[in-house]
Amino acid sequence: MSNTTVPYTTPSFIESQWQSLFEGRNEALVTLALLFFSHEIIYFTRCLPYLIADQIPALQKYKIQQKTIQNTSQNQWKVFRYVLMSHFFFELPMIVGFHPVAVYFGMAISSVPFPPLSKMAMQIFLFFVFEDFFHYWAHRGLHYGPFYKHIHKLHHEWSAPFGLAAEYAHPIEVLILGTGTISGPLIWCYFTHDLHLITTLTWMTLRLFQAVEAHSGYDFPWSTHNWLPGWSGAEHHDYHHMAFTNNFSTSFRWWDHIFGTNKKYLAYRARKDQELKAQEVKKEL
Repeated sequence: MSNTTVPYTTPSFIESQWQSLFEGRNEALVTLALLFFSHEIIYFTRCLPYLIADQIPALQKYKIQQKTIQNTSQNQWKVFRYVLMSHFFFELPMIVGFHPVAVYFGMAISSVPFPPLSKMAMQIFLFFVFEDFFHYWAHRGLHYGPFYKHIHKLHHEWSAPFGLAAEYAHPIEVLILGTGTISGPLIWCYFTHDLHLITTLTWMTLRLFQAVEAHSGYDFPWSTHNWLPGWSGAEHHDYHHMAFTNNFSTSFRWWDHIFGTNKKYLAYRARKDQELKAQEVKKEL
């Protein structure tokens, strides 16, 4: 009977730094700190470019809703205070429970080496697909009468959204949609026992980037949906806030197309395209 040993590989600089974070410390507390503070830094840093864009007149032509401007300094400050309070009083308690559940399901936390980028990319893509499907139905359900009135209406306070408002929501909505974000990794880990915390952190980072962009209110030439087919982006989600209907999905446009909840949006886009063509013809004359 032969003994098979896993060849030793010297940890990379990043892997060494990762190990040093946990060395001699409580793994649960380090995980909590990593998840919470990375969320705060990434979320508000991601909002920063759009806050800067608000101050640049030349970029206002990329604002999707030209006639309804709600990204005023007063509204930004109101949303910032609420979101920060929500992070500490609603999201932080949810994050506390992550470590024991993740460990129980078999997630690798402090160990190295990290998984290869190809594996991380595949897993994160699956998390995006799962979350998008979950979000579509949960979001659509939140538009049902009493759920909308008592829960989701708070998020729709802004008919012309801006980046900071991505997580401006009722605590119950935070719980429901947050479940969709973390359930994908936990379910995957439960069935495969093949997931690392670094992959989960990367997934959450990309999810935050997507959420802030979708609520940014800007459609730049370099915006994600302009070069990634099927991506929803701000242009897609902005209509949802403006019309209070259609476009319930978060990352992709698939489910709205499959279930027919984009018909009003498509009609609106057709009208806007006709108006744009008419304006171009008028200029030529």
